[in-house]
Amino acid sequence: MTYQRLMSEAFLDVCSLRTAALYRYWSKHRRGRKLPGRNDIDPVEMKPWLPGLVLVDVKPPRKITYRVVGTAVCEHRGFDPTGKPVEEGLYGNVREEVLENYRIAIDDQSIVFDFEPTRSRSGRAEEIGTLFLPLSNSGDRVDQILIYQDIEPLPLPRL
Repeated sequence: MTYQRLMSEAFLDVCSLRTAALYRYWSKHRRGRKLPGRNDIDPVEMKPWLPGLVLVDVKPPRKITYRVVGTAVCEHRGFDPTGKPVEEGLYGNVREEVLENYRIAIDDQSIVFDFEPTRSRSGRAEEIGTLFLPLSNSGDRVDQILIYQDIEPLPLPRL
């Protein structure tokens, strides 16, 4: 089976309204550039997405570290990966494919929408989509990635 990933605005046809709204926010802040910088993103305006947001730092040659991890993401994973390298703290169905999402965002300076469903460790929620939005303060390389994990609770089993 093919891994569920899109690297174009075609993802807007399959993502949630929350994810689409965040993408439009990010895109608006590009202001004619390929990528916005971290300074273009206002944390106060990010309030609707905060529980599902992750911000990773990208340092050459490819050191990727969790800088900020939202509460819903920590609950979904069953741990808080803040401060850890992505290779140690990632959570997903297929490790190599999740790392490929990061590679695409960094090397291709591209959005990545991963819609491979991932159950929470508790089994009570499911990630229905993850959007990788690269950021570049310099304009020539990705130095951070803003990630939104759209997580929805699963219905409780009937007794």
